Amino acid sequence: MHANWAALLAIVLLTSCSNRDSTDGDKSKVSADRARESSAGAVDKSLQLKYTSGIISIFEDSKGRFWFGSHQEGVCLYDGREFIYYTASDGLSDNQVRTIQEDQTGVMWFATGNGITSFDGDEFEIRTGGSPGSPDVATGDAWHTEAGDLWFPGDGGMRRGIAGLGVYRYDGRSLSYLAFPLPPGLEEDNPCLVTGIVKGRNGTVWFGTYPGVFRYDGRSFTVINDETAGIETGLERFHVRCIFEDSRGNLWIGNNGLGVLLYDGQAVSNFTEQHGLGIRDMGPSGPLSRIFSIAEDAAGSIWFGTRDNGAWRFDGESLTNFTIKDGLTSPSVWTIYRDKREALWFGMGDGSVCRFNGESFDRIY
Repeated sequence: MHANWAALLAIVLLTSCSNRDSTDGDKSKVSADRARESSAGAVDKSLQLKYTSGIISIFEDSKGRFWFGSHQEGVCLYDGREFIYYTASDGLSDNQVRTIQEDQTGVMWFATGNGITSFDGDEFEIRTGGSPGSPDVATGDAWHTEAGDLWFPGDGGMRRGIAGLGVYRYDGRSLSYLAFPLPPGLEEDNPCLVTGIVKGRNGTVWFGTYPGVFRYDGRSFTVINDETAGIETGLERFHVRCIFEDSRGNLWIGNNGLGVLLYDGQAVSNFTEQHGLGIRDMGPSGPLSRIFSIAEDAAGSIWFGTRDNGAWRFDGESLTNFTIKDGLTSPSVWTIYRDKREALWFGMGDGSVCRFNGESFDRIY
């Protein structure tokens, strides 16, 4: 294992506070039909998100409402009628909202830059993180997975006195912290940001971290990193920002530097270099070298969101680049989300949300 792993494990969790803003403070819920109709129909141009720090998570809940998590300004709910903003002052453990999920009872869960918060529609409950004195979470090595589990980034764990790099698991009853079995040579006191969690086929769960990817199949772990991937990285090393398993069972790894890596279950290949679009091919401006989001559309094409060069679509044969000239509001695409109607939503670095219309992009919020 490389000795300079520690240099790759720096965590930068930016936090800030902003005030909640709702036109009338009414949290009444619109019907699911109205919310879904709004999400797919005409867009009210008078409604624009107030965020400026970037959209890093998007989620459509069971009622057809959309949630937008910001990089520094909390989370916003669009209920089909208005935006309702929530921040740490309303009960979130932090204003950076990295992932949004819903459990089987309809409770919303937010993984933030400092812990996990749940929201039952009326009150927030800090489950980990937040201020001193926040709830303790059981730790252990009893790895297990069920279909209804929710998984959350561990935020390095050690920052709160938890031993080992790992993740949180909510089984519908309780929240627990599970540490990864670290490969030989990796010091356990090195904190590491978990940057992506994906539920795959046959109960498999993938965990992306800065220096590599852990695969848990319900029995054992497989590690994909600089050494096990067998890729000659040169000046660039593993720095995973996102992961995605496609409908064919392939794992796509978005790297901040190496570009797109593809794991077919047997070996890892550098997709970016194969297409001549990386740093080695084109220098520091390699247009497919810094990948922050990956998704698949209804046709099976794979989409990549980059830090500096917009979005890319791979249809299985060729790549197409979409930029500001195609309607994107920023060169930075931080998250891509496929909704229940198969539409693709793009969370942008400038705090806006765009949607692909089949040819170009419309700013939605």
